Amino acid sequence: MIEARYFDGLSARARAVRLSIEGDELVAAMDEGASARWPLAQVRWPERTRHGQRIVHLPGGGQLDIADAAAFDAWRAASGVRESWVVRVQQHWRATLAACLLLLAVLAAGYRWGVPWAADTLVAALPAQADGAVGDAALADLRSRWLGPSQLPAARQQALREAFAQALAAAPAADRPRAWALHFHSGGKVLGANAFALPGGNIVVTDEMVALLEGHDDSLVGVLGHEAGHVVRRHGMRALARAALVGMATSVALGDFSTVLAGVPAALAHLSYSRDAEREADAHAARLLVASGRSPQAMVLLFERLAAKRAGSSPPPGGGGAQDDGNPLPIALASHPLDAERVRFFREFKR
Repeated sequence: MIEARYFDGLSARARAVRLSIEGDELVAAMDEGASARWPLAQVRWPERTRHGQRIVHLPGGGQLDIADAAAFDAWRAASGVRESWVVRVQQHWRATLAACLLLLAVLAAGYRWGVPWAADTLVAALPAQADGAVGDAALADLRSRWLGPSQLPAARQQALREAFAQALAAAPAADRPRAWALHFHSGGKVLGANAFALPGGNIVVTDEMVALLEGHDDSLVGVLGHEAGHVVRRHGMRALARAALVGMATSVALGDFSTVLAGVPAALAHLSYSRDAEREADAHAARLLVASGRSPQAMVLLFERLAAKRAGSSPPPGGGGAQDDGNPLPIALASHPLDAERVRFFREFKR
């Protein structure tokens, strides 16, 4: 037997008892000769810990308090009451370490494969109207912060729209956005030479980008084809969905859902496309150039001139525009990594 204090769940008065196990029952013997019995299957035993007393929860709301934790653990073990496997595992540091490593592996796998799969599944279930609503709101937000009125002549803007429309008309139906709208804006000192696409088909090109590629409209069509690839593949919505899913998972862990979906349009501008998304957009641009009778190598000129601007060299004749250092838009073309792999892709592209 072991001594304990018994609370019946009806009053705050404790009664001194002696505990024993008889068959499949827990028995509490009292000084006056009375006793109380509970089925072992309905008793909630405390977990074994290094410090603190042991509290046994009884059916009906009562409990037993045992001050001598070590004596209770020894008594319970001698009585044949086995601890759960969870308690036994967490008492061994190797098992605890293995559980932590397994948890990290599951989290890493979920982030690497689970989140992209869930995001793509979610976006596939969303109607196209959702892309347009998010894209329009994002464009309004960007206009209020970074985009200025275009200084390009209306005739020049129209000529570029027509060139892009003709290129799209020559491309396979699968490579054409369901809807698109080409917007020209000044990038100013913040954005400089840039282009980016928003969900729903809004494609923005800055005056500085047009100036950078002045006299090379094939390269501009390639830039627009790259952005159209983001629209067709719904990269913006997929990036938003992934960010939202990660935010929701974090909120579940921290218990705070207040900022999960707040500011979605503004958040879009701060999301970077994955390297795979950039490869898909580059392939889309190359196919569009080939379909419209242009060479994919026209895109090489863009990378060379953007690299020259980053290096601080003088802009080529006909070029111009502000430097794009410190670009705040990861979705913008001038913010993408201009590496040798992408240049090699356009030089060697064969349909």
